[in-house]
Amino acid sequence: MSERPKLDTDLSGAAFREWYWLKEELADFCRGNGLSSAGSKTELADRIALYLDTGKAETPRIARKTRNKPAGDITPDTLIEDGFVCSEKHRAFFKTQLGESFTFNVRFQKWLKCNAGKTYADAIEAYKEIRKEKGGRKSIDSQFEYNTYIRDFFENNPGRSLDDAIRCWKYKKSRPGSNKYDDSDVAAALGTLE
Repeated sequence: MSERPKLDTDLSGAAFREWYWLKEELADFCRGNGLSSAGSKTELADRIALYLDTGKAETPRIARKTRNKPAGDITPDTLIEDGFVCSEKHRAFFKTQLGESFTFNVRFQKWLKCNAGKTYADAIEAYKEIRKEKGGRKSIDSQFEYNTYIRDFFENNPGRSLDDAIRCWKYKKSRPGSNKYDDSDVAAALGTLE
């Protein structure tokens, strides 16, 4: 088994990307090398890889959010504003329309942010559709590699324990290459299958 290299300026961008790194490790490297430590794990990794390959310290572009608030009361005919931001005013409206159990789940928040100009009546229907699909497989954003791995482990190994899943994850992240679940991880990390 290869040993994970130290995260320092001797690594190439390609060698750096072969290994799993915690966000805290990435932020520490950035701070220690005069790079911005702001942003998502993916943004930090991209910034570090560029720096390792070129020596360039990329300055992240921070998009200024303009918070357009709906004027007056929100009704089903009100248009969803650009730069939508969840607020208590929005929550109160949706609770009157959808019931007290309403929550701003991630999919619905993304829908609202991507559908400026549609009506709140459209949003209500979208929320109902999202709730109907709730039982299906949910997508996990790419920076949450651990969560994706554990979900995929259990889909392929019903009856196995969380301890087994974690042992396989620890094995996987200690190796270069992809951090995606593979059936061979079980045999390698836990021994031969029963």
